[in-house]
Amino acid sequence: MKSFMKNSAAAMALIIGANAAAAEGELVLYHWFEYIPQELIDKFTAETGINVTMDTFDSNESMLASLKAGGIGTYDVSVPGDYMVSIMAGEGMLDTIADGELKNKGNIAPEWADPSFDPGRKHSIPYQWGSTSFAVNRDVYSGDIQTTDILFNPPAELQGRINMLDSQGEVMAMAALHMGIPQCSTDREQLKALNAMLLDAKKHWASFNSDTAKEVLVSGDAAVGQIYDGFSAKAREEGANVEYAYPTQGYIAWMDNVVLLKDAPNRDSALKFMDFLLEPENIAAVTNYARYNAGVTGVESFLDPELATQPEKNPHDKVGPGVFIEVCSQEVQAVYDQIWTNVKK
Repeated sequence: MKSFMKNSAAAMALIIGANAAAAEGELVLYHWFEYIPQELIDKFTAETGINVTMDTFDSNESMLASLKAGGIGTYDVSVPGDYMVSIMAGEGMLDTIADGELKNKGNIAPEWADPSFDPGRKHSIPYQWGSTSFAVNRDVYSGDIQTTDILFNPPAELQGRINMLDSQGEVMAMAALHMGIPQCSTDREQLKALNAMLLDAKKHWASFNSDTAKEVLVSGDAAVGQIYDGFSAKAREEGANVEYAYPTQGYIAWMDNVVLLKDAPNRDSALKFMDFLLEPENIAAVTNYARYNAGVTGVESFLDPELATQPEKNPHDKVGPGVFIEVCSQEVQAVYDQIWTNVKK
């Protein structure tokens, strides 16, 4: 029996070793849809010999749910938004990047080197940053669009022709701006009013879609779309006569980040990928493709000159504040989750 166990253990060790060897040179990436050019992934593979497998998600919340349902230990890196980095770190889902493990860490722009959602960048690097607002088809509506009424109390021309992002964070934050209340309000009357306002506004919405937010504007299926600024720019480039709004009530600011996941099966590959993205020429390729902004110094000479004059990057003088999505307490979040469930029924 002892001999059998010893041989079995040896065989198991060989199997584990073989599997580990097979896993070398691999990277499993969990990424937003339509957000990175295939050419850049091919370049990474050509330079490092590391093969990349990528799955995609369409919201921070769906990404979190998937990781909780078994993704931890399967993926090496993911690309959560600012507030989601805080949530994931708080739930022990992120690995710590030790000092010296990223040789290009010094390339991080100073304003993004020590963010509140990841002090000292212990778990993440910056990827892209931008804004979330909405775009309006100017062939359908020629009136003032610099107001959140367009989404929540729309004029007759736009009623029933609005696509909202299928993202609790973006919808609820924009609703709070519209009502002039805190994002994580604990006031019972404010929360009741928020719920009622959203249920009333829902009557005017045609759909909840994030992964086709651009396409429905290009096709004309929607005349208004809550959307990320880069997607709005792409819609214009693809022929949609849309204008991106910067409401006087405010808009959502965000930064997406590449995080090192806990129990990453290919940790060394993950760190090489993060270092690769901290090289100005490489992250500039993402910016040129996605039409957002990089959080790395030295990218300017690699950027498409048209980005500087892109309307989505140039708010008007009366724009309201840009606010990041806040992380609510567990008790408050439970209320917001219920409101969101009511809206999605």
